[in-house]
Amino acid sequence: MFLDGISAVVLTMAIIEPMIRQAGFDMIWFGVFLVIVVEMAQITPPVGFNLFVLQGMADKDMGFIAKSAFPLFLLMILAVVVIIIFPDIALWLPEQMIQPLK
Repeated sequence: MFLDGISAVVLTMAIIEPMIRQAGFDMIWFGVFLVIVVEMAQITPPVGFNLFVLQGMADKDMGFIAKSAFPLFLLMILAVVVIIIFPDIALWLPEQMIQPLK
C-alpha cells in the first residue's frame, strides 16, 4: 500500500522467493497471486497510485474515486480467496500453453 507495485516486488522478492520455493508453492501460481495482491495495493487508499491516476482522469475528488474503486477491491479479495482455495484455476491457462514433447 505504501510503495508502488514494482518497487514492492523488487525490494521483497530476493527474500521471499527462496522461502516460497522451500514451502513448495508453484512459482506460476505465486506470480498470479502476487500480481493480484500488488494490484489490490494500487487501489487501496490513501496512497494507492492508481487512485491518483483515476482522479486525474476523472477530475473528481479522492473520496469519490476511493468509493468507486471499493467494489473492485472486494472483487480482488474474492479472487485471492478463490485462487487460494482452488489453485488450479490460476494454473489452468499456463498448463494449456505448455506444448507436450513428442
